[in-house]
Amino acid sequence: MRAVTVYRVDYGRKTKDPIGAVLERRKTERANNYNDLLQLARRLFALDTADAARIIIDVSQARRAILPELTRDCSAG
Repeated sequence: MRAVTVYRVDYGRKTKDPIGAVLERRKTERANNYNDLLQLARRLFALDTADAARIIIDVSQARRAILPELTRDCSAG
């Protein structure tokens, strides 16, 4: 699982403010990962229909490869 940051964009001021995160639970890349996460983010964070157009997610986080967690046994010798 990985968290993908959700932003609300203010096009007038040209800023994007983080408002939350959605979790990517898929183990492999599929055709609609980005669109599905964006749809989920808009459903969760949009205040109304007009606000949904201002909700975006971080593309680099959505498409980043899932890497296994590194573990290492350290024994002082």
